[in-house]
Amino acid sequence: MNGLPDTLPAESFFLKTGAGERFCLYHGPHPDRECRGVLIYVHPFGEEMNKSRRMAAMQARAFAAIGFGVLQIDLFGCGDSSGEFVEARWNIWKQDLVAARNWLESKATGPVSLWGLRLGALLALDFARNPENAVDKIILWQPVISGELFLTQFLRLRLANEMLSGSEGSQKASGTHAMRATLEKGEILEVAGYELAPDLAAAIDSLKAAELIVTRNPIHWFEIVAEPERPMAPAGAKVVSAWKEDGVDLHVHLVPCPPFWATQEISECAELVSATTNVFADGAP
Repeated sequence: MNGLPDTLPAESFFLKTGAGERFCLYHGPHPDRECRGVLIYVHPFGEEMNKSRRMAAMQARAFAAIGFGVLQIDLFGCGDSSGEFVEARWNIWKQDLVAARNWLESKATGPVSLWGLRLGALLALDFARNPENAVDKIILWQPVISGELFLTQFLRLRLANEMLSGSEGSQKASGTHAMRATLEKGEILEVAGYELAPDLAAAIDSLKAAELIVTRNPIHWFEIVAEPERPMAPAGAKVVSAWKEDGVDLHVHLVPCPPFWATQEISECAELVSATTNVFADGAP
């Protein structure tokens, strides 16, 4: 792809943890290259994970071609890993990243970096701000700005499905306020095929990108824009300004792309893969 050398097929395996197994794919560095480092890919939430699999694989292969290993891990309750989605919790997901890091450190040499997409970007930041989880670089693909807004948008999927199906129960449970009230009562809510637990909803609701400050590592924020020369959305620009005031070593990259995590058909963006790979390509043989 894009003139990069061929890479080895990804190694698939189940990583044992204290709470079951996690399905993983490891893209090892190109065999002709010395391992220059490794990355953990932190996938997005819900159906966005499935819509993004092709782009994640494209980027992992591109990293491998220039000498970086990439571990793609399905978090607890997601994909082919142990657990049901209803059992998923934010802190369990952070522990999954600890397990991923430990596996990488036993497998390969070189610094560990994080690469997170959408809500996975906030999970990567939340993980990295713990001094015990020191990392080299952090790659953010279209990070969620507000967990509260993200959760509201997710809940609206249920409203859309109810409207399409003409469900009689939609009168009872309509409105995101009503759904939040259900969660606050400790009840599980089914949204677009995902059973959402109150604890996980509350954790997501509390997330604010502006507060997830990591100053020890360079952060590369890749923001998707509709067309070239289009500026970053005001909400993202506000976070960028706040982070820079707090001393974050932040590099913003605007890339014209379709929102591949949300398109009806699976879509790609070669420009994003190239731009992201270039961040790590300095010094590549």
